[in-house]
Formats: sequence, C-alpha cells, structure tokens
Amino acid sequence: MKDPTKTPGARADVAEIWHEREGTRLFAVVRGEAEARPLVFIHGGLADHRAAALYVGGLEDRYRVITPDLRGSGRSIFREALTWDALADDVAGLLDHLGVERALVAGVSFGSGVALRFALRHPRRLAGLALLSPLFAGAERGLAPAPREAMLRMADFGERALREGIAALTPLFAELPPPIRARALAMVASFDPGSVAATTRFLASEAQPLASLDELATITAPTLVVPGDDPSHPAEVA
Repeated sequence: MKDPTKTPGARADVAEIWHEREGTRLFAVVRGEAEARPLVFIHGGLADHRAAALYVGGLEDRYRVITPDLRGSGRSIFREALTWDALADDVAGLLDHLGVERALVAGVSFGSGVALRFALRHPRRLAGLALLSPLFAGAERGLAPAPREAMLRMADFGERALREGIAALTPLFAELPPPIRARALAMVASFDPGSVAATTRFLASEAQPLASLDELATITAPTLVVPGDDPSHPAEVA
C-alpha cells in the first residue's frame, strides 16, 4: 500500500512514508534523491526515526537516507509480541515498498540487532552493513550483565508507562546530558504506551538476533563495526 506524503514546509526531497506488512502500518521518513544510493538507518530502543539525525544527518546530499520507525516504536504502533525476524522483514518490506533492491543498512544499539538480523535473513538485499554500539553477542553468550540490567530496568519502566502513561519513562533519561535528555523526552512524549511495553518486554526477554557467532561468517557484504563506549554497550561485544 503506497501512501507517501511530503512533510509540510520541508524540502521536496523529504517524504513521510507509510507501508503495511502483515496488517500493521509502519512509518518511515526518506530524505534525498530517489536516484541516490540507498542507506537505511535503524534507531535504538525507546527512540524513533528522529534519532537518526545524530548519526546520518546531512548525508541526504549523497545518499537516499531511509529512516524507519521500527514496529513498536514511534508512529509504528504495535502492541503484540515482537521477534527479530519480524523486525528484519519489516525493513525488507520497506525496501520493497520503495522499489529498492539493495541498500546499505546501519543500526545503533537495539537497531544494530535488527540490522544484523536483516543481513542474515536477506543477504542479497545487503550492499553494506554498519553496526554501531552493538550489544548482542549471540544466544551462546547472551547479554553481558550491564546491558541485561539496563534492559530489565527499561522493561520495568515500560510496564509503568502502560499503567501510568508515557511520563513514567522520564527517570530512564535522568543521567543523560541535558540537551540529549530534552531531545529524548520530546521524542518519546508521543509514543504509544502499549507499543513501549511490547518493545521493552522484547528487549528484556534477552532474545538474540543470531544463535552463534559462526553465523557472522555468512555475511559477505562490506561491514563496519563501531564499539560502544558505555557499560550498556560493552566494547568487547564488537
């Protein structure tokens, strides 16, 4: 289902996109010329497409920058159980909707897991891969203690948001620098509480986007891995 609309007051090379997969309407923003090389950037947990500006802002003069709201995040409302396969297949569905055969795919934090799962499930669609601040080391190793604790805390606040409203998430961002905290709070203010609960439950489940590190050998596309620099994104995972 095609329903692209131009963002009011924005440049002609910015479009808001809705597409549908398995009965769920999914949102994305696309910047740049249609003929440019496609680059998909996948946001982290408790974020949406707007977080991409911190990483790929300004690249639309060279790339067609595609920034989805993952299922259960931002405007892509989804309140049921999530899976890595569904999240990765949503990215493939977005590319289908846009008529894109192959793309560079990048993701940060939670988004790096989606990018990795996409690479494993849709290798022929992958022109290049970038994993920023990865935290998923495979089912054989599981999450390190710090990210596990962070995910459980997020899930606790996700349940509070379901009961009390999105404002209940505010303490999660207390330790961020003030400008980043303000931006994060403004971002999540419009989130659907049921979707937040679904996403944080999934993260707390410790599901992994790959069973074993041996699977990485099947990825033949050029790949960049940028280690995290905080306890929740241990550098050794990279």
